[in-house]
Amino acid sequence: MENQLMNKLNIQLANWNVINTKLQNYHWFVAGPDFFTLHAKFEEFYTEAQGNIDEIAERILAIGGKPVATLRGYLELTTLNEAGNELQAKDMVSDLVRDYERLVKGSKELIELAEEANDHPTADMFTDIQTSLEQHIWMLQAYLR
Repeated sequence: MENQLMNKLNIQLANWNVINTKLQNYHWFVAGPDFFTLHAKFEEFYTEAQGNIDEIAERILAIGGKPVATLRGYLELTTLNEAGNELQAKDMVSDLVRDYERLVKGSKELIELAEEANDHPTADMFTDIQTSLEQHIWMLQAYLR
């Protein structure tokens, strides 16, 4: 159980590192009529991602694990795809919704494993992350309508 939980934590750490880079990419390359809105929103999202990265890595250390800490390691573990700089604004938002949905799914799996291991702080941390992501998904989907 512990190895499975640690593996899931490192996958989430990898996913958050990949999405952080993707969000910075989108922040730099977004263009068009929604530039000002999305440029600011992507910065808000990558700032949040950076906080999650630190919190997840420190949690892994606190429970005796070793966080993945290389780009190669992140790319080997991630369940997300990297982004190029050729997407239009709405495509960036659609891609982000898909990624956030994957992160929610991973969070739910991690919460279940943490609860089975009586690791309530980890479950609580990912419940908070899941709550934030679900709100982001709702807002991003409203933008796409």
